This record gives sequence, C-alpha cells and structure tokens, in this order.
Amino acid sequence: MTAPTMPMMETHPQRIEVDRAQLAATIDAIAVCTQACIACADACLAERTVAELAKCVRVNLDCADVCAATVRVLLRHTGYDANLSRALLEACMTACRSCADECSAHARMYEHCRICAEACRTCEDACRRLLTAMG
Repeated sequence: MTAPTMPMMETHPQRIEVDRAQLAATIDAIAVCTQACIACADACLAERTVAELAKCVRVNLDCADVCAATVRVLLRHTGYDANLSRALLEACMTACRSCADECSAHARMYEHCRICAEACRTCEDACRRLLTAMG
C-alpha cells in the first residue's frame, strides 16, 4: 500500500507555502523513522546483551517521540506556524543524528541497529531538505 500522505495533502483546502510533494515525502520519511526507532528499541530489549544496549533503547525512544510529534505538527495546515515547524524539524534532525550515531555503534552486531541508523539518516536528510525549502 502506498502512503496516503500525498493524496491527503492534495485534498486539503488550506493553501500552504511549502511544496506539498516535498512536505509529504518528509512526513513519510519521518514516519518510517518513527517505526524503525520503536522496532529497534524493542529488538534491543530482546537481545541477550540488553544491558549494553540501554543507551540505544533510550535514544531510539527519544527519537521516535520527537519524530512522532514532528509528523503530527507537519500534517496540520490550518493555522500553520512556520516557526514551530522549523523548530520541530531541527529537533527531529538532532534526534535522528543522535540515534543514527548510537545505532551505528551497534550496527555490526545487530542488523536492527543498522536498519534504524539508515532510517534515521534518511529522515535527517529529508528534514534538512525541507528546512532549506522553507527558507
């Protein structure tokens, strides 16, 4: 199934100042990152070396929470606040960078960490591109 983000954006009657396709792609990347972080945290908790992965779990869950909040705000167009969107995109980039760095440290041993790090880097890049487009 294709993500419904772009079709939903196209049906929204509120005009927005950002390219809808780029906004939808960023929202989709953030949503994927949220899911990857939650799944990675859960997988870390199931590993035999869970004590060594405590920081990874924490960073994953922090990143997932920041990403989820960012998606919710970016999906709202009525009464749009560009300053709030920018601040959340910057926070999302920071959380993704931290999570990607932590997961990368475990990526050789745990495939879920490698996948999560990749999703976080993709998300960080998508947020950066959208921030640039917003000016």
